[in-house]
Amino acid sequence: MKCVSFAILMLASGCVATSKQKGAAESTPLIPGDPSAPSQVTPDEAMAIAQGYTNHSWRPFARNILHGKDKAGILVNTPDAGHEPQHERHGWWIPGEANHGVPYKWGGFDDPASFDLAVSNGSAGGDVSSPEKRRADNAAVSAHAAGVDCSGFVSRCLKLPRVHDTGQLPAICTELPSARELRPGDVLNIPRRHVILCGGWATPDKTWIYYYETGGAPDYWKPGLKQAPLDALIALGYKPLRYKGMAYEAVPSGKQPKEVLTRAVKASAAVVEHPIIGEP
Repeated sequence: MKCVSFAILMLASGCVATSKQKGAAESTPLIPGDPSAPSQVTPDEAMAIAQGYTNHSWRPFARNILHGKDKAGILVNTPDAGHEPQHERHGWWIPGEANHGVPYKWGGFDDPASFDLAVSNGSAGGDVSSPEKRRADNAAVSAHAAGVDCSGFVSRCLKLPRVHDTGQLPAICTELPSARELRPGDVLNIPRRHVILCGGWATPDKTWIYYYETGGAPDYWKPGLKQAPLDALIALGYKPLRYKGMAYEAVPSGKQPKEVLTRAVKASAAVVEHPIIGEP
């Protein structure tokens, strides 16, 4: 009886070992990014960071609302629910309630932890973009507001040590020969205007893509996953770039790289049939 039990135990152990070996064999190795790049990141890490911004839960108060000049005299408009509710680019967060998503802030580079700390210390919860802020550029960035803008968001997702704006991103990226070569973690960039993060293909024929963005439709002032026709994005002037520090999968000819977004995450993507350039 002991011999039989021992045999069964050894057989079960062998199955477990075989299963582990099979799983290890199935995992796809990644080729590291350029070691001279400012950071090293994988597509899975970039998507996880983006989703973390999208799902981040925080509870603001009335003191985190500001529609007027901050202590330094810079005009701030937080994207709370009272901000221009009659307009398309209205605010969304509600004081006293649990809200989800790190709000947009012109010139912002907060991660979720630094954002929470700033809000708890009384900082304004975000600061929407405007034509006036775009003209003033860095002079319109408030030190008394917390959040993240489009380039700050993408910089964080690429694990960059400092923000690289839309004019600086091309220097640390390689432009792709075709937008059809986009992979999760790549970016679509318009210098001095806007940038979005590719999340993968929404259709097998590569006509629609998933992308993460803050500062764009339909929820302008919060990060989110969206899907839109690729040709419509390219027509707006977006250039497909691959960050030099991005690890990538060695994909055999004729094969597709593995998908990074889960089915549940894809189901949350907003459909944007007619995309426009975010941030006025």
